[in-house]
Amino acid sequence: MKKIFVYFLCLSFLLMLNGFPRLVAEARGEGTPLGEIVSKGEVKFEAKENVWKDVESSYFPIFKGMKIKTEKGLAVIAHSNGSQIEVGSHSLISFDQYNRLNLIRGDIEFRISPTSETYFAFGNLSLMKSKSFQATKALSVAIPDDKETIGSISIHSNGSVTVKSLQGRLSLLNQDHVVLAELSTKDSLTLPSVTVKGNAPVMIAQVGETKASEEKEKFLGISTWGWVGIAAATVGIAGIAIAAGGGGGGGGGGGGIICRP
Repeated sequence: MKKIFVYFLCLSFLLMLNGFPRLVAEARGEGTPLGEIVSKGEVKFEAKENVWKDVESSYFPIFKGMKIKTEKGLAVIAHSNGSQIEVGSHSLISFDQYNRLNLIRGDIEFRISPTSETYFAFGNLSLMKSKSFQATKALSVAIPDDKETIGSISIHSNGSVTVKSLQGRLSLLNQDHVVLAELSTKDSLTLPSVTVKGNAPVMIAQVGETKASEEKEKFLGISTWGWVGIAAATVGIAGIAIAAGGGGGGGGGGGGIICRP
């Protein structure tokens, strides 16, 4: 009985070391791992809500929905689709979908292979490699690039985000999947926090006066140009009256013009 108990403890310990993240993923119904992580320093994964465990430095599988945070450490993710992602220190990421990594804080550097598709989400925006299209007689066909797409994303302390393309073309999209910007090789773009969060509309251009400015320019319910028109009309009527009075005095009683209200 003692030997059986010792074997049971050893088996449980090995499962905790080598298979615990897989067991967690299977319990969540996540199945096949998305890839693996090689880490250095303090790197943790969320075993359950608000419960964090250390990531093994040699080999650690990652599953859909799993959160990874680097404190004073670094991590390299080898995705099963051929992409590679380097996670900087003090970062928090998760794969909410098979091909999409959600960067919650910190910074990452990535390499996307020509044959794979990996998306990066941050706030209400997302980043992906641009697709080249060729027109045919039937439909436009996407042509895969023969080079890796290399870039980086950094979330700053004030909430702004800097996106860089080191090689290849990248597309920045909003939550409605509308392309906001295109980055070519060696291009970079810094987005303010209000654009990343998407809580307020961004005014690109304005034609004419806004309703608010028109309301500010009104006095007694009449706009500035309305008062100008009234003043001009008053001056004109006064001028006619003066001219009429002058003509009546010079021509005697019978030739004058009488203005009645």
